[in-house]
Amino acid sequence: MNQENDRSTEQDRTVSTMSEQQILLPSEDMPETESEPDVEIVGLRFRPAGKTYYFSPAGLQLKAGDSAIGETARGMELGVVTIANRMVRKSEIVSPLRSIVRKATAEDLSHQEESRRLETEALGICREKIKKHGLEMDLVSAEYTFDRSKLLFYFTAENRVDFRDLVKDLASVFRTRIELRQIGIRDEAKMMGGFGVCGRPFCCSTFLSDFAQVSIKMAKEQNFSLNSAKISGACGRLMCCLRYEHDAYEEALRCTPPNGSVVSTPAGIGTVVETRPLLGLVKVRLDDKNDTPKLYACTDVKILRGKGKTDSVSASDISDSGDALVSESEPPLKKEEKSDRQVGKRRSDKDKRKSLPSAAATLQAEDATTVDNSANRNRTRIRNRRGGKKNTSSSHPNGENTP
Repeated sequence: MNQENDRSTEQDRTVSTMSEQQILLPSEDMPETESEPDVEIVGLRFRPAGKTYYFSPAGLQLKAGDSAIGETARGMELGVVTIANRMVRKSEIVSPLRSIVRKATAEDLSHQEESRRLETEALGICREKIKKHGLEMDLVSAEYTFDRSKLLFYFTAENRVDFRDLVKDLASVFRTRIELRQIGIRDEAKMMGGFGVCGRPFCCSTFLSDFAQVSIKMAKEQNFSLNSAKISGACGRLMCCLRYEHDAYEEALRCTPPNGSVVSTPAGIGTVVETRPLLGLVKVRLDDKNDTPKLYACTDVKILRGKGKTDSVSASDISDSGDALVSESEPPLKKEEKSDRQVGKRRSDKDKRKSLPSAAATLQAEDATTVDNSANRNRTRIRNRRGGKKNTSSSHPNGENTP
């Protein structure tokens, strides 16, 4: 019997082992989850400091700096390769992906130069037409597509302009499709180019591919003068360079006491009058001394009261560790004492309200007295009329006779 039990136990173990193998083997042979497919792209830029657009290389091997012709929504365009052949995830592209037509040849480059010359002539003709039609618009630039199937004019204007007649005249002169686009003042500065107050070419016309949001808060955090002439660019808007160090200033300001805050320094208590976030320094004017403000590291000072708060802190209220102590003349109240005071105050308020006469009741009594007096006068008049007395007068309480 024992031998039969041992055999049955071995068979059960063998079956269990086989079942585990059958369960594990399929999981090992299962294929891995399919990853997102990659797509081969080429980056093309059509303007200096312009955006880079993805194109399908269509079997061409291009490197950065090469000139190529791509198919765009405006037609054929010649651009410069900024990103060589690369594999990117499909989620990073915008479908459908347009293709590169061909690598630019010497003839294509000379054709592009001829188009640039024709654009200059078209710009002068368009200005004359604008003056003829009396339109309030400033022409910025003209641009031909590579195949010269379309001529685009960029202009700025304060208000909406009706240029339908102008388009008809331009189409009859150039014998091609005409398109006029109104742009903003920042785009105008990007197209025209120039030099900033720093003496260098405009950032927007050299390396900025897109305009980032700039606010006056960035100038305040960097301790710039809020004079609009000093923080505005040639376009009249806030300078784009205000954003370059904004993240670094935000990080430094988290560890810097603000101006006007009361701090504890190794030399005593004082008020912050100037901050230098990037250097990690603050200038503090001490309360006990009339000396000039001194510089301290942000790690050596401790904020006692933030800017705008009215709680006063004196030197006697600071312990050796720099913490504020509670005044001994007015010890803090316990919760029970606070609640008793509040209850007593509420009771006294109720008693005062009870002792004061109700304004509504006083008004009601006065109204009732007035009604009674008028009713008595009416009864007297009726009695006199019944008695045959005419044109009689009633005596006024003040002794005056009223008809």
